[in-house]
Parts: sequence; C-alpha cells; structure tokens
Amino acid sequence: MKKLDIKLMHPVEQINMVIGRIYEKGMTTTSGGNISIRDKNGDIWITPSAVDKGDLTPKDIVCVKKDGSIVGLHKPSSEFPFHKAIFEARPDINAIIHAHPPGLVAFSITRQVPNTNITPHFRSVCGKVGYAPYGCPGSEELGQKIADQFIGTDSKAVIMENHGVVLGGSDMLDAYQRFETLELCCCTIVSAGKLGKVNVLTDEQILQYRAQIPSKATRFSDPGYPSDELAIRRDMVNIIHRACEQGLMISTFGTVSARWSGNDFLITPHNVSRWNITADNIIQVKNGMTEDNKNPSYQVPLHQRIYEQNPHINSIIMTQSPNLMAHSISGTKFDVRTIPESWIFLQDVPSVPFGSLFDDIDGMANMFDKNRVVLIENDCVVVTGDKLLNTFDYLEVAEFSANSLVMAASVGPLCPMGDAEIEELRVAFSAIIR
Repeated sequence: MKKLDIKLMHPVEQINMVIGRIYEKGMTTTSGGNISIRDKNGDIWITPSAVDKGDLTPKDIVCVKKDGSIVGLHKPSSEFPFHKAIFEARPDINAIIHAHPPGLVAFSITRQVPNTNITPHFRSVCGKVGYAPYGCPGSEELGQKIADQFIGTDSKAVIMENHGVVLGGSDMLDAYQRFETLELCCCTIVSAGKLGKVNVLTDEQILQYRAQIPSKATRFSDPGYPSDELAIRRDMVNIIHRACEQGLMISTFGTVSARWSGNDFLITPHNVSRWNITADNIIQVKNGMTEDNKNPSYQVPLHQRIYEQNPHINSIIMTQSPNLMAHSISGTKFDVRTIPESWIFLQDVPSVPFGSLFDDIDGMANMFDKNRVVLIENDCVVVTGDKLLNTFDYLEVAEFSANSLVMAASVGPLCPMGDAEIEELRVAFSAIIR
C-alpha cells in the first residue's frame, strides 16, 4: 500500500487516519479520546461527539470556525474547551491528541508523572511531562487547568489526574509521534517494575550520549539503483511496516539495514516516521560514505563495523520493543532458557552497559560473532541475522519471550531449563545453532 505524506493531507483526512490508528492499536476506545488540528486560518478541526471511533470517516470530522460557528454533521467533542484553551495558550502547538491508553492511564490513576529519562530517545521525543489536577470532563475549569500546564513551559505532554493524557505538537505527525512514544515509555516502565528496579539516566548521562552522536558522514552522488538494490529497499520497507503494525517498532525509533554488495549496505534514515517510510527514504552506504541529499541513521558507523567484522551477518535491526526494553531499563537478565524455541533461535542474550553503542564500536561489533541479539541498557536491542526475514523472526521470538518473562514475574519464580536440557538442544539442533 502506498504510504501518504500526512503533512499534505487535509485536516479531516489527517484526523481520521490518526484516530483510526490509535483505535486499532488499542490506545483508545469506541467512545474515548479526541484529536484536533488548528489550521492556518485559525479554524479548529476536531473529532465529533458520540461517534464510533472505530467507524469514523472524514465526513464526520467537525470544524469550529475562528468566529465560533460550527460546520459539520455532528457536535464537536465535549472536550473541545480544553483543546481551544491549549491552542490559545501555545501558538507553537497546532495539533492535540487526548486519549486513554493503558500505560499512560496507569500513571494518571496513580497520580504520578512518568520519568522519560529511562532512555535518551524517550527524553528527546517526550521531554518533561506536566500534570493537571482533576477537573470534570468537558468543563471550562478542566480546560484552564490543562492550559495552565502548557503556559510558560516547553512541555507538550500533560498527565490528566484520574483521566488520561493530552499531548500537543507542531503538527499532527509531531503530536502522534510524541503520543506513541510516551505510551511506549510508560508501558516499558510498568513492565520493568514487574521485573525489578527501574533504572533512570541522569540529565548529564543523556547530554554525554547525545554529544557522542557522530557527525554526518562523507557523501557521494549518482548512486544508481540496480534491480537487486531496489529489491532490498522493497524488503526493508515491508519489514519496517510489519514491525510497526506488530508493536515491535514505533514511528520515532527503529534502524534497519541490509547488506547489499561486499560491505556496502542500505540503511534507514534519521527522523522519518517508520509508519510512512518508503523505498525512496532508504539510503545507500558505500565505503563508509552515504547517499547524497539524505539524512542517514546515526548508527551507520556501528552497522558498517558489524558487516566488516561478521561476514555471516547480512541484516541488522535496532529497536525498542516494549518487553525487551523492560529488561533493558531494569537491568534484569533476559533469560531465554525458558522454552526450547527461544534458546534455539536466540541462544543466551547478553546485556551491555549504557553508552556501549559509542564507547566501544569494535567491541560491540565483535559481540555478534557469537550472539544474534544484544540488549543495551537504557537504550535499545540489536538483532542480527543472515537474511532480513530471519532477523525479523529473531526479533519476534525475542520480544514474545520477553513478554512471557514479564508476565511470569507476576505468577511465580522463574524455572528455566537446566544445563542438561540446553546441551540436549545444542546437539539436536546443531544445524540451526551457529
């Protein structure tokens, strides 16, 4: 399916698409949540009141004109007052999402604010999160309480006491990406809490991390696109969209690469929504140089080194899937000696300290001589394989296994397989185990 540029869509199409995605991903209910866009004329387009979110169409979206008149088939959402109050308080915000996703509501009903410092990425996208005291839904009072949290700050996300969350963005894509990322952050904290302690980074650690992000690589022109290269681009795009649909990747984070010829490879761009990525966004890397006029992932040096040092590896996926990240930020061992498939496909999964992506690229690359999956504390998971589909399969197995471990933490002590069982698997499946 051709992916559309959301910024070129009419507000009614943007709202319809995003509320549909939020509903399909289980981040709101049939009756819950509302989203809006302020256009260049100052008119506000908003979801209607009392219309099924699972069956919404562009024709159902309501426009509240700058003069207060209403155009549309329905009444605007009952929460329109706080949308209007936020727009009036913050000229830099032109899109708003309000919903009740489970992770964020967990913080809302315990009256806590999530600490986004669990990874540099979560902090970068979500920033500091505000907190609005309770107010009756749809009331002017609630609108003012929420607007107060946006006034005089650069915060674009606010937890609503015993209610949910409201987030803003410069446009709808910006708002959605912040919403999706903050919900993942909250779910990760909740799951990590089941496993053990939630480890949080300091502001200084995050600043040092960002300072190590490499500068842009040397560029080359006239790359050429032979058919085998185009096939890899197609496969990468399909896998990325599949990962997003299955909750293994979010719009703001996920680096995928695939070897093309020798140690040359293709890699995903920086700062392009993974939901809408296209073959044209993918970037060639030749002899350490990147395709001109494109902005590649800052992980190009690591991927280059992994391919150079590991001829058996032909694809790499780096992501922040929720249950693997729960292990990453809790420092809890990801024990794959739980069911045979997990160990056969993944073998033992090591965890390395925060900062390893930049502190020791050679050491990181060497780890994949014997490991298919590596967890980086408070950062991400790195998965490698000989084919892109196999790499994706390893990611799926790893995340499913991590989910079972998180769930098991509420059931009882973990009972992994012993050395004898592992040796039996090693012998029986030696052809699969590298």
